[in-house]
Amino acid sequence: MNKADLAQRIAEKTDVSKKLGEDFIAAFEEIVTKALVAGEEVTIAGFGTFSSRTRKGRIGVNPQKPTEKIEIPSVLVPKFKAGKALKDTLKGKRSI
Repeated sequence: MNKADLAQRIAEKTDVSKKLGEDFIAAFEEIVTKALVAGEEVTIAGFGTFSSRTRKGRIGVNPQKPTEKIEIPSVLVPKFKAGKALKDTLKGKRSI
């Protein structure tokens, strides 16, 4: 499923226009992204938690010149931890 499909399903489920469904997704993306950049967690009960963490910098190898070492800086990366209800549904222990 891609973003357009998701917008269409949200629109059908909530009985709104497809454009409004797309606006919902865009707003969700923006809110979650801003929260993660600010170091906050976004928790949706039963679904999961979006968070960000810093991946440590390290020394790597230049693929074009394997003898050359390069420094890879630390970077902020997104993380998602699935909630219990989502895990149980995927395992078949719970229905949607």
